[in-house]
Amino acid sequence: MIRCLLFISLLIHSTLGQKSAGTPSQKWLTLNGKRPLVVARGGFSGLFPESSSFANQLALSSSLPDTVLFCNLQLTKDGAGICLTDIRLDNSTNIGLVWPKGKKTYDVNGNKVHGWFALDYTIDQLFSNISLTQGILSRPSLFDFQSPISAVEDVVGIKPAQFWLNVQYDSFYTQHKLSPTSYVQKAMRAMRINYLSSAEIGFLKTMKGKVTAKTKLIFQALGADEIEPTTNKKYSELLQDLTSIKAFATGILVPKEYIWPVQADQYLGAPSTLVADAHKQGLEVYASGFANDFFASYNYSYDPTSEYLQFVDNSKFSVDGVLTDFSPTASEAIACFANSKAVSKPVKGQALIISKNGASGIYPGCTDLAYRQALDDGADIIDCSVQMSKDGVAFCLDSADLMADTTAMTSFMSRSNTVPEIQAESGIFSFDLTWSEIQTLKPQMANVLPDFHRNPAYKNAGKLTSLAEFLDLAKTNAVSGVLINIQNAAYLASKKGLDIVGVVTAALTNATFDKQSTQQVLIQSDDTSVLSKFASVPTYKRVLLFEDKMGDAPEQPVQEIKKYADAVAVTRTAITEVSGSFTSRSTNIVAEFQKANVSVYVYVLRNEYITLAFDYFSDPILEIATFIGGAGVDGVVTEYPGTASKYLRSPCTNSDKPEYNILPVQPGALISIVPPEGQPPAPAPLPPLKLGDIVDPPLPPVANITADTAAAPNSPTIAEAQAPRSSALANAASVGLSLVAIMVLSLLFSMEC
Repeated sequence: MIRCLLFISLLIHSTLGQKSAGTPSQKWLTLNGKRPLVVARGGFSGLFPESSSFANQLALSSSLPDTVLFCNLQLTKDGAGICLTDIRLDNSTNIGLVWPKGKKTYDVNGNKVHGWFALDYTIDQLFSNISLTQGILSRPSLFDFQSPISAVEDVVGIKPAQFWLNVQYDSFYTQHKLSPTSYVQKAMRAMRINYLSSAEIGFLKTMKGKVTAKTKLIFQALGADEIEPTTNKKYSELLQDLTSIKAFATGILVPKEYIWPVQADQYLGAPSTLVADAHKQGLEVYASGFANDFFASYNYSYDPTSEYLQFVDNSKFSVDGVLTDFSPTASEAIACFANSKAVSKPVKGQALIISKNGASGIYPGCTDLAYRQALDDGADIIDCSVQMSKDGVAFCLDSADLMADTTAMTSFMSRSNTVPEIQAESGIFSFDLTWSEIQTLKPQMANVLPDFHRNPAYKNAGKLTSLAEFLDLAKTNAVSGVLINIQNAAYLASKKGLDIVGVVTAALTNATFDKQSTQQVLIQSDDTSVLSKFASVPTYKRVLLFEDKMGDAPEQPVQEIKKYADAVAVTRTAITEVSGSFTSRSTNIVAEFQKANVSVYVYVLRNEYITLAFDYFSDPILEIATFIGGAGVDGVVTEYPGTASKYLRSPCTNSDKPEYNILPVQPGALISIVPPEGQPPAPAPLPPLKLGDIVDPPLPPVANITADTAAAPNSPTIAEAQAPRSSALANAASVGLSLVAIMVLSLLFSMEC
């Protein structure tokens, strides 16, 4: 009973994201000029087992009100219809565990297929013994074995706005004395089928005279080289003759690659003319194959909403609908981000968008290109993590170790050494190379994981940026502010004779940032003694960086922090705890700091779905919405400023009456619907912030160290590095588009309540 109440609470929360199904006023490039449809394949199958009650309820409660539920028809031994994509039940149920000797081999359209098949079992056998499982192993398995197989009647019974029935294996079932045609005719007398599709032309021609005008017949094209059973022709060949298709269908359903091909290098090729050609014939076009947790193309920068927009919001065409495993994200893209290019400014007082090494998800971090992209994408604050060369030049790079972010290993491996004060691993450190030596290096794109590459065509693009060039860029483009991050000051002063604090202070003064208040200056460090050095400039905002996790911020440590900082930067898990790839709970960190008038910035946000808890639906915008709209942070530090800009500048965020609400995730809500025995162990509480964690020792004096080698002839001196210089970085910044995120959760089938 308690679980059922939780489901109802989650369903109510998710339904708040919906608006009435009234037709939007804007004109679309679809065949009928209306908004493209969201078609949910098996409900929300990106999270829950396909066509389970969980999946169907969540799809309806969290997506646009006119969302279509999509069912792939399979027939049982006694002619009942069930909803599952794969003809083999072992790919999406536990049937192999229940009947381990039931495996068979059938000829399916000329291919030998091994597995367990619905036609070998009655509907009662399947309902009484079989449970659904997640068919894609990278998706959560905690919802396996909780739901029975869904009959077609079960899906229609939850009353979706529209229902789509797909019949992919008509010939196979007919050969085995089961008739999909008879099943559909009987079903249409008892239920409304808005869309009836098939990959077999013979089935569609048979049904053409048997359906009413309220049911649209859709021809489903499979892979380009696959053979259509009726004509024995390749699907790619059949799509060359749209006039013939128009004779038996009102639309086509095609893999998205037919429309926007992806090249061998994983970048988009030129679009085909398929949509325009089909529209000329009066055929609707639906694109399939959308999923947030499958890599699509480097053009999308791991933002799934960008892929939807490529198909529905370009100047040439729009598909009439998208078939997706993640219907909330498709709804978000269509309702909130499409046709919203005019929305460019955030509401005053909204959270700041702070770059992390510029737009380092798009270009190598801290390069001229990364900073220009951050400006173009709408960053409010661009950042520079200051590093020092051996001859005292300050420049921007994420780490003093050059190995990760540059090509230093190819040229200076002999200079590698271990510096325990900096890191445990050996490295090639900036303070051991002169600026002229560093300038010979190429920047290098950092990847989150080896299998998640970022924009490889620009792996070594751009050039490293000195602090003076960075400040000149900020002044020239009138960005709202800059964040200067200072690390390792004590080591540099005592062991290398480098005064990083003095160099930064002089550079800001030379660029007149200390004499104005138009552009914010944020000084960030994990060292309170560094922040104290900037207390004399009241317009500077000091940010204390916390790298360790914390579960609470008691009043006494917070008050101590106020002596040194105006803001704190904390990790994502300090605000929303995560266990086993699910959010577990929210902390009170943000409220506790803000109560003391200390701003809170959260870091580091990324687009890659592998970095997101399952609660965020593999959608980075939902995470942004949770931190900004839910936790109420004052700023987000992100490697993809454009994604945060989408959310903050979206009409769904900035309008009093949005077409679609973007709801933050409720931490711990998704895992709560898993039975207690199936939940992972509860994580240990994070330790609270302690008073002893705050104050650092005073900075040591700058040592007078005689250089063992002369500076390279063309190396800038410290004074030269501090002096303002005209920068090739200067470029006008245009504020980027806006975006949204949506959040929702679901309900178990009523029989369990």
